Amino acid sequence: MHGLSPMTPSFETPMPTKAVFHQTLMELTGQIAGRPLDAALADWLNQAHGPDSAMYVRLKEGCMAGVQEGWLCEREGGGIRYGRVFKPDDALHRFSVDVVDMQNLAGPHHSHPRGEIDLIMPLEGEATFDNHPAGWCVYPPGSAHHPTVAQGRALVLYLLPEGQIQFTR
Repeated sequence: MHGLSPMTPSFETPMPTKAVFHQTLMELTGQIAGRPLDAALADWLNQAHGPDSAMYVRLKEGCMAGVQEGWLCEREGGGIRYGRVFKPDDALHRFSVDVVDMQNLAGPHHSHPRGEIDLIMPLEGEATFDNHPAGWCVYPPGSAHHPTVAQGRALVLYLLPEGQIQFTR
């Protein structure tokens, strides 16, 4: 019998969603690697990859699929669904990737030893993250905050250099 057996993958099998998501993040982190985490980076991200861009749409769709498939935001605590989807690695230019699902609440206070890059993706209402609407915000090294989603529900993707974050006791 010729042809593919049911267990033989074909070249037409789409890549799993998580692999596509990783590939998209590799592309993004390649563009920001080595840049200072500052207001200029936030401005550039919002111009190049803001809510009307293909990158933003790909990342939001990947996050929503990951939540639906159960490999994103698989943990829950204090009303926040969260999870680290990728540890820092060379393919991601030493950024870790975390995603949270928050609605009208403040999360635990923490600091960013090497900074933090956030992508805000409103899901319900006109959700903001730390008063930022849909798009990007960047926290410089040494900054700290109570991450707060207001006016609705949002997914927030965090890129942390070397995965470094310190929660306040």
